[in-house]
Amino acid sequence: MRLLVVEDDRDLNRQIVAGLEGAGYAVDRAFDGEEGHFLGDTEPYDAVVLDIGLPKRDGIAVLEAWRAAGRAMPVLILTARDRWSDKVKGFDAGADDYVAKPFHMEEVLARVRALLRRAAGHASAELTCGPVTLDTRAGRVAVDGNAVKLTSHEYRLLSYLMHHMGRIVSRGEIVEHLYDQDFDRDSNTIEVFVGRLRRKLGVDIIQTMRGLGYLVAPPEAEKKPAARKDA
Repeated sequence: MRLLVVEDDRDLNRQIVAGLEGAGYAVDRAFDGEEGHFLGDTEPYDAVVLDIGLPKRDGIAVLEAWRAAGRAMPVLILTARDRWSDKVKGFDAGADDYVAKPFHMEEVLARVRALLRRAAGHASAELTCGPVTLDTRAGRVAVDGNAVKLTSHEYRLLSYLMHHMGRIVSRGEIVEHLYDQDFDRDSNTIEVFVGRLRRKLGVDIIQTMRGLGYLVAPPEAEKKPAARKDA
């Protein structure tokens, strides 16, 4: 999952980015409204953490411009605790949730996870496909209850595919959503990560759709209806 943090306080920006990256997300950052608006308008982010009080262009104006342009990514706004009017303006502008400053990083992470789940149509923090379970809260993966150790890139890839279970995801989309803007992107590395995931999981939930991309779905044996017994 690829996120954008727009916050002009550089120390706070760094803390938020570090927390999100530590949770396994690819994160881009911006320090003013103009830069934030440009990135959000041109890059395919899965979610945005947006401060309201920004230089050059305030957060409300940035959010309104995104929504007017049809940008539908979930947005978590950061507000001052005593400025309830900012919360109202944020929701009216198209925000999906808010966190009041000062805040605990754990709350930001929980709200980001919830936004990503809802955007993908999932209600639970645990994503399940056949025998594979991905716990978005703990960042853990298990097969039949047995923990599977993955690298950060492998986890990020599996998480994105499982958030979009049942839909074909192209290699280009994966590259855009797995890496921040400074990463040397090469779609060939996706095949390497998919191969590693298949070996580590040991179950066939990642299907290659020739010329299209990848599809996560339960193993074929689980999808076949049971044979009907004749009376």
